Amino acid sequence: MLETNLNRKTAVITAGANGLGLVVAKTLRTAGAEVFVCDIDQEAISNLPSDLHGSVVDVSNPNAIDTWLDEIGVDKINILVNNAGISGPAAAIEDISTEEWQKCLQINLDAMFFTSRRVAGPMKAAGEGVIINMSSTAGFLGMPLRAPYVAAKFAVVGLTKTLAMELGKYRIRVNAICPGTIKGDRMVRVIRDKAKFLKVSKKSVEKEFVSMASMNCWIFEEDIAKMCSFLISKDSERISGQVIGVDGNA
Repeated sequence: MLETNLNRKTAVITAGANGLGLVVAKTLRTAGAEVFVCDIDQEAISNLPSDLHGSVVDVSNPNAIDTWLDEIGVDKINILVNNAGISGPAAAIEDISTEEWQKCLQINLDAMFFTSRRVAGPMKAAGEGVIINMSSTAGFLGMPLRAPYVAAKFAVVGLTKTLAMELGKYRIRVNAICPGTIKGDRMVRVIRDKAKFLKVSKKSVEKEFVSMASMNCWIFEEDIAKMCSFLISKDSERISGQVIGVDGNA
């Protein structure tokens, strides 16, 4: 039986004011955790449920991240969910600008380094902790026309495995989740951009994405939230350094 009692636990989630991050935040709050989220979207932060704590933070800025975590009280953080990410450009590599490349890596990779770096010491001192990093099926399969995104998500896998090895002796578990094609606003934008680049219909691109999974299915935000809950629970206390696909078998 899944045991996810997070009473007296503190969770922080990047990009947690809407979409997948918000679903994860609500799931952990329901399990009893005190939940702090950050987001770049001021309106989304303003509209958060009253039982979630929200702050506007640019996760590409290490000083902003440190300030946010210190204001929460970094010594009490038990759970870190590195969810912040952007899709980046959908273009041939020769058409991707330096700025597009750097921004995609800053949000999808650098931010995970900044948050993990800040919580690692206090978690070591506490002798426990859970870090979950959001990678992607693109992080082990590759994907044409998405070079910055794929490079970042592959790097997230490497960071996850390294941190798991480094922090395991302190009873800190680090895992990566690789979502498949999540039905939501971000995928709508990805499909739109790819269809525009290829000069095909959005419907044909959507069909292509769904067909990547042997189960021919979309993935829903709740599927990822449930996996987060499992990886935080006592039922997974021997699971670390893993890259777990929630993707319908992509």
